Amino acid sequence: MSHVGGASTRRPRAAAAFVDELLKVGRVGFPLSQLLEATGLKVDAAKAQLRRLGPRVVRIPPASPFFLIVCPEHQSAGGPPVEWWLDDYFTWLKHPYYLALQSAAGALGSSPQSIQVTQIMTDKPRKPIELGRLKIVFFVKRGIARTPTQQLLNAFAPTRVSTPAATAFDLVRYAPRIGGIGRAVETLRPLLSQIRRPELNAVLDAEDETTTAQRLGFILEKAGQSKLADLVAAWLSGRRQPFISMVPTKVDRQAAAVSSRWRVLDNSGEFSP
Repeated sequence: MSHVGGASTRRPRAAAAFVDELLKVGRVGFPLSQLLEATGLKVDAAKAQLRRLGPRVVRIPPASPFFLIVCPEHQSAGGPPVEWWLDDYFTWLKHPYYLALQSAAGALGSSPQSIQVTQIMTDKPRKPIELGRLKIVFFVKRGIARTPTQQLLNAFAPTRVSTPAATAFDLVRYAPRIGGIGRAVETLRPLLSQIRRPELNAVLDAEDETTTAQRLGFILEKAGQSKLADLVAAWLSGRRQPFISMVPTKVDRQAAAVSSRWRVLDNSGEFSP
């Protein structure tokens, strides 16, 4: 990469000039290695110059060599919006990601309840990031490369987000970790009108999780989405597992309503008459 703004090791404001140039092209995140390459600064000199920029530049914790440029309007939050730098951050990490679950649903227009964290799917466990009021939690999916995603429309920076169908599938699969099946159903209902059958079929093939598909099919049927439910039923043909609970960790199964079509015991209480 060429030197940004012609910065050199002899310029005491090389880091500040580098930051200014990034902002001009709509970038708010950068690794230390990029600053070194662009300015010719040594590590200690670069870090010293960044420290002199005060709250204008913050490091992603804990002690990561990845920095965020914080404009005055974002300083009270602790950093710029996550979607502004997420793609740059994961490009630097060299790991896949996508905006997921309730955060994805919100980005796609379904936000029955606002959440105080940003939920990210990736391929390996990561500790949560807390930066002022910004809180990011990570979920792990080993086969993340197969999950259908799309670019977030009208975003400040490139951001990958799960498709409506993939988001619905994830909400059911990870329901125990996001507040339970009730919260998952509440979040996915507004997404149902966005789901197209070819897209749903692609998700079922990609994820290949029978029990999640059974639960999702049951939910789709109860939500009046008969065409989507029929597609799931056709995909499940010959694959259905023995009767499973809607809420696996709930002990009370005796009074649960039984769906023979989906082989689901509805012990959630969400779909009671």
